[in-house]
Amino acid sequence: MKNGIKLSNDTFTFNKLRRFYIFALLTIAVTVILSQFLIQYNLESQLSDSRIINISGRQRMLSQKLTKEILILNFVPNKDKKDEGIKRINDIITLWKFNQNALEKGNDSLGFPKVMSKELSHLFVAIKPNFDAIVTAAIQFKNNQTAGLYYKENQELVQIILENGDVFLNKMNQIVGEYDKEAHEKVTLQSKTEYFILFFTLLVLLLEFLFIFKPTNKKVENLISKLLSSEKKAIKLAHDTELISEIKENSVKELKSLNYAMENTLLYCRVAPDGSIIHIGEKFSKLLDYNPFLSEKPFAQVLTPIEKEQQLIERIISEKQRTGWQGELSISGRRGQSIWLDMSMVPVIIRKEESELLIICFDITERKIAEEEVERLNAENIADKINQQKIISSKIVENQENEQNRIAKEIHDGIGQMLTGLKFSLESIDLNDKEKSAQKIEYLKKLSLDIIKGVRTATFNLMPPELSDHGINSALAKLAQELSKLTGKNILFINKTNFDIRMDSLVEINIYRLTQEAINNAIKYADSSHIVVQLSHSNAILSIIVDDNGKGFDVSAVEKKRNSESGMGLLFMKERIQYINGRVFVNSIVNEGTRITFNIPI
Repeated sequence: MKNGIKLSNDTFTFNKLRRFYIFALLTIAVTVILSQFLIQYNLESQLSDSRIINISGRQRMLSQKLTKEILILNFVPNKDKKDEGIKRINDIITLWKFNQNALEKGNDSLGFPKVMSKELSHLFVAIKPNFDAIVTAAIQFKNNQTAGLYYKENQELVQIILENGDVFLNKMNQIVGEYDKEAHEKVTLQSKTEYFILFFTLLVLLLEFLFIFKPTNKKVENLISKLLSSEKKAIKLAHDTELISEIKENSVKELKSLNYAMENTLLYCRVAPDGSIIHIGEKFSKLLDYNPFLSEKPFAQVLTPIEKEQQLIERIISEKQRTGWQGELSISGRRGQSIWLDMSMVPVIIRKEESELLIICFDITERKIAEEEVERLNAENIADKINQQKIISSKIVENQENEQNRIAKEIHDGIGQMLTGLKFSLESIDLNDKEKSAQKIEYLKKLSLDIIKGVRTATFNLMPPELSDHGINSALAKLAQELSKLTGKNILFINKTNFDIRMDSLVEINIYRLTQEAINNAIKYADSSHIVVQLSHSNAILSIIVDDNGKGFDVSAVEKKRNSESGMGLLFMKERIQYINGRVFVNSIVNEGTRITFNIPI
């Protein structure tokens, strides 16, 4: 009777463990499936958000491109170029209106949502008047240009486009920022959800180990002991034997299931205190290229063929077999490969004065390789920056030396020779010959004016007086005027926001040199006929934009060629603007033109 009660209790216990095990597996499966659904959903959402942010960024570019094309068209007298400009403006307006309508009202083909947040709705309502004003003015401008009418009205339309274009860009920046903020909030929520699911899955695995694997192991050992003793009473206890056989069959099935799960999911091994292997998992055997049926080796020799590594593992087993051990080990595989293991040794008491070590490992080789690669790339990056700084320093010294030689040559060959000529002419004046004296005096007046002009030109190149007297606005206007005269290019300066604030002298001279460098590059390399310099400001930022209609270039390709003159020019711009805590943005399209933007904090 008592034996029957015990067997019934064992059956109940195994059923309970089985239910726990099935429940744990179902829980893990549900969390994995739920995690995958969440990941796929959020990936689709992020793809949609990235497309929206990309199209929003293109809207800013298209508005600037539209403004640029209208400005160029307003100054182009050639009819062929005028027709091409009208066609480009028409294409830009069509694409711009389509994108804006898709952003504002949604678009199924692009995957844009038709419902948006209140913040985005308010921002689109706020930007619509500026958008409509630009579109209306651009279409009217295009029609006027097509008909060749209303020159004065065209100037007013250009002014409307310029005034609304800056406001549109600022509001579009707010929309892009809001899209980015909402996308970031979605990613943050997904991250938190994934962490929660991961934590919950790990908790289920831990509970499964504590309440299923360990109790099952103990129950199986007790069951086998009972089966061995029950075999001697088989004749007298036929009914009890039948029950025991049934329990045994169920237990073996559960044990096989648990053993299969452990063999194929964990890197584990059971090791005796002397280091010999009691049992090694199938997955662990494959990783170590070891067949337990063909040879019997101690655990240290199975783990690695290197003698030093074997001694380290044997020492750990000897010293930590009672307290356990956890840490990371680097071992050499039998094929010469390096393997990193996160190893845990857990002492298990089988019976009194009989114990073994349960060793559970995780293969972290890929993670370690990634960490080493990151360290290598960091070291290369530091070395590259040091070499880059050396090149910059040498180029700065070289440019300073060239500038000094150029100034000396201008003074010697230009002003110096004119002064020498002035001296000889003064000495050759004969006051008795009034007619020749009057002619020489007229010649001396002209020569004096040339000397004054040469001195002013050299002084303007060194430090324009407008910069120190009136500030960056006047200096840039003078620069555009002088270079337009010297080169014959159509160079236009526009102060869009009537900026007239004086800044620190170091900041002003750097802004002047940067703008001068950008204009010179457009003249020298871009083969452009029109250059527009725009100055604008907000409460915190002074912005200078240099646009040209030249041949353009591949920005990424030029930046990689740091030893070339053009590559070093861009690098010097970035280095110089860093001195005044500013930023430079270079956008160029081959065969269309280049835009260089300097943003300096006020």
